[in-house]
Amino acid sequence: MTPAQPQPWPASPPPPDTHAPIEGARRCDVTPQAHQTPISDEHDVLLLDLDGTVYRGKQPTPGAAEALLRAAARAIFLTNNASRRPSDVAIQLQSMGVAATARDIVTSAQSAALLLASQLAPEDRVLIVGTDALAEEVSKVGLRPVRHYADAPVAVVQGHSPTTGWQDLAEAALAIRDGTLWVATNLDVTFPTDRGLVPGNGSMVAALRAATEAQPQVAGKPGSAMIEAATARGTFCAPLVIGDRLDTDIAGANTAGLQSMLVLTGVSTPLDVLHAPPAARPTYLAHNLQALTMPSASLRIASDPAWHIDLDHDTATISTTDHGLCVDELSMVRAIAAAVWQHHSAPPRRFVAADTTARAALQDAGLPSG
Repeated sequence: MTPAQPQPWPASPPPPDTHAPIEGARRCDVTPQAHQTPISDEHDVLLLDLDGTVYRGKQPTPGAAEALLRAAARAIFLTNNASRRPSDVAIQLQSMGVAATARDIVTSAQSAALLLASQLAPEDRVLIVGTDALAEEVSKVGLRPVRHYADAPVAVVQGHSPTTGWQDLAEAALAIRDGTLWVATNLDVTFPTDRGLVPGNGSMVAALRAATEAQPQVAGKPGSAMIEAATARGTFCAPLVIGDRLDTDIAGANTAGLQSMLVLTGVSTPLDVLHAPPAARPTYLAHNLQALTMPSASLRIASDPAWHIDLDHDTATISTTDHGLCVDELSMVRAIAAAVWQHHSAPPRRFVAADTTARAALQDAGLPSG
C-alpha cells in the first residue's frame, strides 16, 4: 500500500477520546528499527512449511530467500507434501537461494513410513498410492512397497502425487475394504501452486473415504510427529513454527506447545484467522517471510492502541484512535482477532468501518465491510 502523509496534530488538543475515529491516522508499512531485535533472533530454530510458505510451485514467496539468509536461527523445513525426496526439495531450495541440505528437510512420507513400521513386521507389503519417493521411504524402514491389490498388501499408504488416477484409487479401495491398515501422509485438501490452489492429498483421501467408509491414520501435520522429528535434529530450546495453513501448520504447533507464525502467502486468509478455533490460533500474523526481520511485538496477535474494536453480536465496528501511530491492515486484523479471542466472542460476520483509514484497511485485508 502507498503510505499516506502524516496529518498535523493540534498544538494543544483537548483531552482525547480514544474511541473516536480520527481521519488523520497514518497508514504505513511497519519496518523494523535498527535497535529492535528481529523475531528470527528470538528463536534458535525456524520450523518452516514449504508449499505456500517458502515457495508456491517453482516461485519463491516474496523475500523468502533474503529473510532466511539473514536469520541467525537454523532453518528446518517440514512439508506435508510426500511427493518428493528430501534431496530433491533441497535442490529446489538451493536454486532459490535458500541454504538447505536433505538433512534440513522433514517430509510426511518419512513420518508415514515410521508410522507403518511401528505397526507392521519387517518385509510386510505396503500398497503405495503416491510417488516413488514415498515408496523409497517405505523401503528404508524395512517394508516392501507394492502397487497392486493382487500383491496381497497388509497396509496402504497414500500420499500426494500429481499422477494419481482412478486405477490407483481402485487398487487401494480393494485393499482397504479387506481391512488392511490405511495410513495417509496428510489431509491437506488443497495444494498451493504458482497457478493457484489445486486439489491436494486430502481430496484424494476423501475419495477413498467415500468408497470404503473407512478412516485413515494420519502421519503428517497437524500431528506432532514431524515437529518432533525436526527438533530431534539438534538441541533447540526456542523453536518457531511458520506456515500458511491454520489447520495443519498452526494446529501442529499448538499440539506441540510451540509458538507459531501464520503467513498469508498460501491457503489461510485474514478472515480464516478471525474464525480460527482455539486449537488453530497462531501467535503471530505476517504477510510473508520478510516479517522474520521485524520485531515480534509488531507481529503478535494482541490489542493495538492504534485501533478500537467494538464487538456487537456478529458485527465488528473498527475505528482508528488518536494515538498518532502507523497502521496497516494486518495490525487491524491482529487487533480484531485479539478482541474476539479475549472476549470468547463468536467470529464477526460483518465489519463496519468508522473512518476512512479503517475502511481502507478492511478493503486491503479482504474483509467484508458493511
